[in-house]
Amino acid sequence: MKHTLGVLFVVLLAALPGWSQPAQPARIELPLDSYNSEVRVQALPADSSLILLVEQENLMSYRGTFSFRKYNRALEEVWTRPIDVPKEYAFSRLCAEGTNVYALFQSEYAPQRLWVASLDGRQGLIRAASFDTRLSRDIFDLKALEGNLFVTVMVDRHLTVVFLDLKAGTMQFLPSVYEPMPAQLTFLADSTTKRAEFVMSQSNGYKSRLQVKQLSARGQLLHSEFVQTESERGLITAQISPRADSTTRLLAGTYSLRDTRYSQGIFSADLTAGTTPTGVRESLRFYDFINLKHFFDFMKPAREERLRQRSARLRAEAKQLRLRYRLLTHDLMPFQDGYVMVAEVYYPHYRYDTYGYGLMASTRTFDGYRTTHAIVCGFDKKGNLLWDNAFVLKDVRNYNLVENVRVRPLPDGNRLVLAYLDEHRIRYKIIDRTVSSPNDLDVPIVTSLKGAKEKPNSTTHEGLLSWYGSRFLAYGYQHVRPEKGSSRDVFFVNSVAFD
Repeated sequence: MKHTLGVLFVVLLAALPGWSQPAQPARIELPLDSYNSEVRVQALPADSSLILLVEQENLMSYRGTFSFRKYNRALEEVWTRPIDVPKEYAFSRLCAEGTNVYALFQSEYAPQRLWVASLDGRQGLIRAASFDTRLSRDIFDLKALEGNLFVTVMVDRHLTVVFLDLKAGTMQFLPSVYEPMPAQLTFLADSTTKRAEFVMSQSNGYKSRLQVKQLSARGQLLHSEFVQTESERGLITAQISPRADSTTRLLAGTYSLRDTRYSQGIFSADLTAGTTPTGVRESLRFYDFINLKHFFDFMKPAREERLRQRSARLRAEAKQLRLRYRLLTHDLMPFQDGYVMVAEVYYPHYRYDTYGYGLMASTRTFDGYRTTHAIVCGFDKKGNLLWDNAFVLKDVRNYNLVENVRVRPLPDGNRLVLAYLDEHRIRYKIIDRTVSSPNDLDVPIVTSLKGAKEKPNSTTHEGLLSWYGSRFLAYGYQHVRPEKGSSRDVFFVNSVAFD
């Protein structure tokens, strides 16, 4: 009975004016399975196209084969280009700038050696360059700016950046970015200003501050400034806004209360405003999670009410409720006359294995991350919080800490859609500022555009990417079982449109 009522509720909502349900107008199917191939998906909003980097096992050789494949906005194949990757290199990262795509490979024998394949997404031309960084080991991030690459790496337990000049074939470490682990670093490659903006956390274990550094497209330090507080609050991490105009420079992120491991709330700062004589930003604004309307939507109502009552009792005693949350912040997105920040709330999960006679001993093993919900906050250009909302997720688990939720504006320009792919279902929520709305909307991945009766028996390595306009790209491996005929194993990409 409960299931019937839920279906009826969604059907009635779909009939309301302004209600958005996604269509899936196009689909790619490649005859591949996850045992002998790897496919990386790179959306190109600049021309509404798509690039796939396909790696396939070669039965006649130890090394696999690589190729770039381009598809247009209708997901029709435009061309395929093979890539001659040297034998010692394994894929590491993929990024894009405009219509150019960059694939970074790392040597399996000498991790300080890097190899880059750069693709002109319009012409299909590929250029390659190799680099010996001599020192770098682990690679954390990759961004492109003005045809050059900024690679975030670890050197001697420090987080730093290698600048790769692809035309000249030269590299250099950027001395202006060098922080001891476990520092957090966010990076914006702003194509409008042709500047690289780094936000780095610095902590003494009790309190933390942020340092913002602006670099040229050639990696030269142009400006550096600190963002800190005089109170017991510490700034954990933040994202900086893209420079939509010369008057806006917003920083937004999370802050702690004494314990730098956990977030107590979110903060914002207008970097164009002044500072106090001690260097503290006059524009710093703090928003405790307890004061947000939707942060605790993931709790049952009775539990949330008890939490808020406890907070009120502590406030009456001039005390503050200590919260212990971890947040992964996304890049700030321009929206209406300001910006939107999405942050996913997660926690590390551990598995306990017992052993020995009578099972008296146990070991704790890290078992990945669990993401409970995502918050979405709307700011004006000065950093004033205008509204907040939340998207409660359904048992999302990843071994590595990655972004799960994607966001796009809806065509009316007033609402947003947050979505993620959960096996063979697209789960989504419509955000209309602070208005409450369902968290459990979903549609299945369409396996046939011709209406054939089919069922995906399994969906693995799935993901969702923001594309262009109000469209997403859903992808992954599927075993599809038709009503009649043979089953098939494919790598799929579906266009998901909230038009």
